[in-house]
Amino acid sequence: QVQLMESGGGLVQPGGSLRLSCEASGTIFDINAMGWYRQAPGKQRELVAQITTGGATNYADSVKGRFTISRTNAKKTVYLQMSSLKPEDTAVYFCNANLWARGTSSYTDYWGQGTQVTVSS
Repeated sequence: QVQLMESGGGLVQPGGSLRLSCEASGTIFDINAMGWYRQAPGKQRELVAQITTGGATNYADSVKGRFTISRTNAKKTVYLQMSSLKPEDTAVYFCNANLWARGTSSYTDYWGQGTQVTVSS
């Protein structure tokens, strides 16, 4: 059974930094893209950043220049380094992985349980 375990959320002041981590576990044959989404109260879930196995990245315009996504393929882990945080970054952040696992016949999206990030003074 595949699980995505997130860590690193919390409360930070505006202008501060946080680092989120997400590790995939289970019998995983291959991982395609991994990424982070977020959902603020009353809003739809949105893509924050995504990274492919080859290292290609994609960022939401609102976080470009402030957030950096990276991954360790061997450890099946993705990170999100968040800097210059703003109150509007407050949301639940979800890890996502598109992967092929035992018991499935194709690549499937999996989600973490979410971690709260609150930016407030």
